[in-house]
Amino acid sequence: MTLNEVLVALPLVAILRGITPAEAVPVSIALYDIGFRCIEVPLNSPDPLESIAAISAHLGDRALIGAGTVLRVDDVARVAKAGGRIIISPNCNVDVIAATKAAGLFSLPAFFTPTEAFSALAAGADGLKLFPAEVAGPVALKAMRAVLPPQCPVLPVGGVDADTIADYLAAGASGFGIGSSLYAPGRDPADVARRGSALIAAFLQHAHHLPTVDRP
Repeated sequence: MTLNEVLVALPLVAILRGITPAEAVPVSIALYDIGFRCIEVPLNSPDPLESIAAISAHLGDRALIGAGTVLRVDDVARVAKAGGRIIISPNCNVDVIAATKAAGLFSLPAFFTPTEAFSALAAGADGLKLFPAEVAGPVALKAMRAVLPPQCPVLPVGGVDADTIADYLAAGASGFGIGSSLYAPGRDPADVARRGSALIAAFLQHAHHLPTVDRP
């Protein structure tokens, strides 16, 4: 599955920070079953590469699996070897972005300012993650959307929940990364699925036609 296909199907990234390999597959399958098609395992989780490998083995090409909190160039190859196909970072590191694209993976780095956004795009990013979104807020997103390429996917991450989705969509969000309002360590798959269903319902209630892009 490509990033563009995810954005068309359901542009919500499930962020499973703190998940263990034992939880990874049942939680990911529960999310897949309700419609999630992009799953991120942050590298500061326990044994993250093992979790990425396990999820990739079960969901294969049916979903886009990858790593978050990717800070170093050498992590890109490790994630790719584990079967990850998207690299998500909390910062704009042009070397990580370049390594990601050289490895044939999708790149979704974070930005907080227009300078970071345009630097990321110039380095080859496939989309942008507005982080921390709860600090920037919809007002900042709307202002930056006025100068960013209209086809560029922008996904707010940080503090996003069912109550804030509508405001971000109105400001130009293409989708969202969902963390603690969806998953927390030890939360069972049924609870994660229940929370995920509520987030999907909130998104679909307010979503309009969202521009997408798929770069080779």
